[in-house]
Amino acid sequence: MNKRIATSTAPANPELTPEAKMIFLIKRKPATSREELVAYWYAHHMPKVIEINRNQEAKGNLFARRYIVSLFDATRKGEYPWDGMAHLWFDSPLPKPEVPLGIPPKDSFQQKVEPHMPWATREFCVIDGSEYIKVEPLTLNAPFPCMRSGIYKVNFLVKAKEGVDFDTFYSHWLNVHIPNVKSVMEEVGGFRYMVSHSIHPQDEPYAGLAELYFNNETDWIKYREAIKDDGMEEFLDLKKTRILKTKTEMIGIP
Repeated sequence: MNKRIATSTAPANPELTPEAKMIFLIKRKPATSREELVAYWYAHHMPKVIEINRNQEAKGNLFARRYIVSLFDATRKGEYPWDGMAHLWFDSPLPKPEVPLGIPPKDSFQQKVEPHMPWATREFCVIDGSEYIKVEPLTLNAPFPCMRSGIYKVNFLVKAKEGVDFDTFYSHWLNVHIPNVKSVMEEVGGFRYMVSHSIHPQDEPYAGLAELYFNNETDWIKYREAIKDDGMEEFLDLKKTRILKTKTEMIGIP
């Protein structure tokens, strides 16, 4: 496979995605195996979410225009702080439910995972690279959900320090940190870079999410060696910030 690299399609400045990006962080229950989680998510939950949103679209209601799931790899210690996250893009943010999703469970997947809440963000496209993350619908079964691999995505779940001024933090992230990361991504062969900021950061588990796509772990190591401090860490709770890897994504609505 030819190596993917960032190209001139990368915006000069971060471009705000028009939709609200809703994120659902998923952690399985202690008695649920990793294999169980993935099987129930893919086979039972994703088709139901696809159907619900297609029905909502047909009725003229708010619906997800895209639906992607990132499956996290274990950490070097073999742990899963989170097992994965679902991304759904809507024209406007979903309201917070009164109780977490899964109370009570509505399908087999929700029986196997901890209750969870939607996390509303605004997404910025820094390096698009969408031409390198192909969607290949299934041909011998229903086309979706399907899966893709052959990527090496590094996900930064960014936790802010207690009492941080979010306007200052987000300004630094957009105007200082993003250009720094973008230049190194282009230098080492990273091909996609997306950043999501919490719409209501005080009410969310994380201030934001950064997704960096590389061809392989070697390019990620090159990135770590090349990136220079730009003051971003002054805003971060480093102990609670999570860096998780993804080699497989599941696609519900492309």
